[in-house]
Amino acid sequence: MLLGAPWPPAWSSQVPAGEPPAHSGRPGRRPPDPGPMVQVEFYVNENTFKERLKLFFIKNQRSSLRIRLFNFSLKLLTCLLYIVRVLLDDPALGIGCWGCPKQNYTFNESSSEINWAPILWVERKTALWAIQVIVAIISFLETMLLIYLSYKGNIWEQIFRVAFILEMINTLPFIITIFWPPLRNLFIPVFLNCWLAKHALENMINDFHRAILRTQSAMFNQVLILFCTLLCLVFTGTCGIQHLERAGDNLSLLTSFYFCIVTFSTVGYGDVTPKIWPSQLLVVIMICVALVVLPLQFEELVYLWMERQKSGGNYSRHRAQTEKHVILCVSSLKIDLLMDFLNEFYAHPRLQDYYVVILCPTEMDIQVRRVLQIPLWSQRVIYLQGSALKDQDLMRAKMDNGEACFILSSRNEVDRTAADHQTILRAWAVKDFAPNCPLYVQILKPENKFHVKFAEHVVCEEECKYAMLALSCICPATPTLITLLVHTSRGQEGQDSPEQWQRMYGRCSGNEVYHIRMGDSKFFREYEGKSFTYAAFHAHKKYGVCLIGLKREENKSILLNPGPRHILAASDTCFYINITKEENSAFIFKQEEKQKKKGSAGQGLYEGSSRLPVHSIIASMGTVAMDLQNTECRPAQSGGGSGGSKLALPTENGSGSRRPSIAPVLEVADSSTLLPCDLLSDQSEDEMTPSDEEGLSVAEYVKGYPPNSPYIGSSPTLCHLLPVKAPFCCLRLDKGCKHNSYEDAKAYGFKNKLIIVSAETAGNGLYNFIVPLRAYYRPRRELNPIVLLLDNKPDHHFLEAICCFPMVYYMEGSVDNLDSLLQCGIIYADNLVVVDKESTMSAEEDYMADAKTIVSVQTMFRLFPSLSITTELTHPSNMRFMQFRAKDSYSLALSRLEKRERENGSNLAFMFRLPFAAGRVFSISMLDTLLYQSFVKDYMIPITRLLLGLDTTPGSGYLCAMKITEDDLWIRTYGRLFQKLCSSSAEIPIGIYRTECHVFSSEPHNLRAQSQVSVSMGDREDAREAKGPWGSRAGTGGGGSTHGRHAVGGDSAEPPLLRRKSLPWARRLSRKGARHTGKAAAEWISQQRLSLYQRSERQELSELVKNRMKHLGLPTTGYDEMNDHQNTLSYVLINPPPDTRLEPNDIVYLIRSDPLAHVASSSRSRKSSCGNKLASCSPETRDETQF
Repeated sequence: MLLGAPWPPAWSSQVPAGEPPAHSGRPGRRPPDPGPMVQVEFYVNENTFKERLKLFFIKNQRSSLRIRLFNFSLKLLTCLLYIVRVLLDDPALGIGCWGCPKQNYTFNESSSEINWAPILWVERKTALWAIQVIVAIISFLETMLLIYLSYKGNIWEQIFRVAFILEMINTLPFIITIFWPPLRNLFIPVFLNCWLAKHALENMINDFHRAILRTQSAMFNQVLILFCTLLCLVFTGTCGIQHLERAGDNLSLLTSFYFCIVTFSTVGYGDVTPKIWPSQLLVVIMICVALVVLPLQFEELVYLWMERQKSGGNYSRHRAQTEKHVILCVSSLKIDLLMDFLNEFYAHPRLQDYYVVILCPTEMDIQVRRVLQIPLWSQRVIYLQGSALKDQDLMRAKMDNGEACFILSSRNEVDRTAADHQTILRAWAVKDFAPNCPLYVQILKPENKFHVKFAEHVVCEEECKYAMLALSCICPATPTLITLLVHTSRGQEGQDSPEQWQRMYGRCSGNEVYHIRMGDSKFFREYEGKSFTYAAFHAHKKYGVCLIGLKREENKSILLNPGPRHILAASDTCFYINITKEENSAFIFKQEEKQKKKGSAGQGLYEGSSRLPVHSIIASMGTVAMDLQNTECRPAQSGGGSGGSKLALPTENGSGSRRPSIAPVLEVADSSTLLPCDLLSDQSEDEMTPSDEEGLSVAEYVKGYPPNSPYIGSSPTLCHLLPVKAPFCCLRLDKGCKHNSYEDAKAYGFKNKLIIVSAETAGNGLYNFIVPLRAYYRPRRELNPIVLLLDNKPDHHFLEAICCFPMVYYMEGSVDNLDSLLQCGIIYADNLVVVDKESTMSAEEDYMADAKTIVSVQTMFRLFPSLSITTELTHPSNMRFMQFRAKDSYSLALSRLEKRERENGSNLAFMFRLPFAAGRVFSISMLDTLLYQSFVKDYMIPITRLLLGLDTTPGSGYLCAMKITEDDLWIRTYGRLFQKLCSSSAEIPIGIYRTECHVFSSEPHNLRAQSQVSVSMGDREDAREAKGPWGSRAGTGGGGSTHGRHAVGGDSAEPPLLRRKSLPWARRLSRKGARHTGKAAAEWISQQRLSLYQRSERQELSELVKNRMKHLGLPTTGYDEMNDHQNTLSYVLINPPPDTRLEPNDIVYLIRSDPLAHVASSSRSRKSSCGNKLASCSPETRDETQF
């Protein structure tokens, strides 16, 4: 703004002339004329000359910056003019004042007297003098003007400032020489202006930061100040010594500079030394000043450097514009969270050149600091200490140039709602600062999810957690299945293990979900115009890939298994499960002649074990022969036998003489062979033919959408509902009311086993546990009662949300209280889900947060060994303590395997832990990778939500399970099962949950064959020795017989007489083995004794449980001690090879098509099909689907 320009008015008021005011005097009288209009201007600042000058020189950042830049240039010019004067001046030509006769001077080392003339007088050219005078006048006037403008009543404070004194020393003498010419050659220490230039530079940097509204690095400022201080010290010493030595050796400017450098660096060669005492005194003064000033500057620099290490400095704008980076915003950064993010993020080859900028408000943890010093991460990861709510910190992280921003919640906070509020504010701040930066947000509570709907990807922890735990009650090990799918793995884990199951489990864990456009795919493009089911089967048969879903080009919704009526188009995006994506695959096709030769071998191909190589090259699956020849498409018979079963053995002409064959999968759907499953219109399964045992109570349920959602943003799901809401009093399981008098689970007389959920509070996320278990596609006769065991009483809103669901109850109690467990009917339950309590998620020692949960679950595992317990832990590393077996050699071997896999760089080192492999333990932190993978695979979150039942897209299928029985083993292999399911019910299998017998013992190899006989001997000896109170109860309580009935070994099927006759032979065999094995046999015998001790311990625990049940007035008939499955292990095989042999008790994961996808089909077709094939369409019964 110009000095003469008027200051704009802040507000003005105008009153038109000639108009009367709003309120006149008496009515009827004309008010007096107010006169002409007056315009009033109000000014924000004083409209004085001094205020305008102050605004221009001091207050306005931009104009002040220009003034300081001009001042800095003047000071540098004076220093440059001084150097020019020194170079032009030669004392040997004569010394004296201006206009006086010159005197020659020669230094005499032997004389102690000093001639002061060379020090007082110099030779200054007229042109040089004129320039210096002009510069001095300008500097003097500027200094006086600034003194006037900054005057605040104390003139002495302004006068005695060091900068003012230096200005007067360097400007006033030049002004005096105008009026007194003889003083024109007077020496003036103009070189001291370097300190004024340093001061002006500091002020200029501060004004520059204010002008551009940003804060530059304090480290840069301090380094600049330190460099300027050193430069000023050297320049001052050089000029001072050179001038004083004019009375001595007459050193040149370069020689003086050399002397100062040698002196300040403490080298001190001694070849150049000051000769007179004034120059020697100056050297002493300069060294003292350096000893005082430089340590202070270095101390400030070190302090800022340490603070920079804590805060992390800046991510440069140049790097942000030339390189790609993502930002990770967290409240507190732990080493586990960091390593999970880095390992998963950099597992993708496309992201190797990305940088990760971490923005965290807390100081860097010691463990995190050590990890970030590793060369692998130090060149990729940048840690910035700052807040996402500050624009300065977002600017430091260059958020506006970021490729993505990940905002994670602090799940270890006691108040998870407060943690969500912090996450919401961070998301809002980032969106406000960088609206074009994609956001990936993690929310803990579902009711807070709608606040961040604007984010590109949102993962709600409690939604996914409860839906996954609910699905695990129907599909065993669902948490393990989902965790393996969303983790990046090479499929090489466990390949060096001697255990066959570990090699196969590790190989199949490398399967992930990928996508490709069908027209560009070698896997699927040959199936254009054919049905989805046909393409899924043949792609799996030929290439070993599992097609699970697709997305139409015109529709953004992903459909899982849209069914056989869906015809593939070239523009469809296919989603498939495979070891690697198609782009990284090579295709090796076999010759057709070899196929025919191998095909003549018949079923011999299915007899061998699966030995397919697993690496990035996918071999052709064309050698897997399916028996498709001479096969007709015949509908299943409705009458008797196994004709109604989905996997029923097919017959030819009413006889089973021919080798079983499977109907081919049709290219285009045929309505006569497909089984419509319209559950809304066809109620024959539940209502028309109710069984005598169930009565008509099942028919009271209706299908509809839950009327009350506990939070905003929940996905509507069609469910089984009560026609009338249940009163709140009827939801209490352990207390009767006026509507019913039941006070325990036994009194209700449930037909199906219970599902018990133990949680601290009835949060809104618990609603997502109920919905998948009451979804419309679950058959009504298979609905399991749900009991919520809550530490705290649920509120009114939660009860209002669940009162419309059938067979949902709650009870106040704790999982670590045996009485509460017994009252809620744990002995009638198949599944117990233990949810991690929010109050225990934080502890003084981080990994101790799971201590109470682990011990409580271990107690239940001992008290109820047959119960399937699924536990949520805060830290995945604590899963090794679940079902802990001390001194077990197999557990120690698994621990060593885990360490070896971690050293090899595996992201799933914990996958071989038996509780995780069996799906008995789960940590929500394992799903953090779901958010990380979404950066590369934006479809992972929708697919996971569809699998878990959180979203129900019309036409999309759902995840379910089917058990393989002895009658189903005629299918032989997984590939034939794939064909059978695709051709009969249009279901897509994606994996197997397998349970095998395994001996967990440390006996030597030559004694392993004797273990079953010796265990039987131990049982009989224990039965004979356990006299007294425990011995008398062993036979009557049913404990021993129950254990034998559920034992895995073959000894339980032997008659007691045979076992008694084999005792002497077993003893002799044991003694014979001991002579050959020595110490190993002794260890094995000690383990057998431990086994006997554990059996007697189980009897004692059984007695404890029965006594508590009697004390509570509960019947004890439902409780018997059972085998704790110590001789079995379970694991998940995702997309196994087609020639994988099926085994009894295998549970197959299926993606079943949506029953409501084809409601518009003709009723005639529905009636004719459902009348005789309803059993094939319906899911398996509860006994078949639960292991």
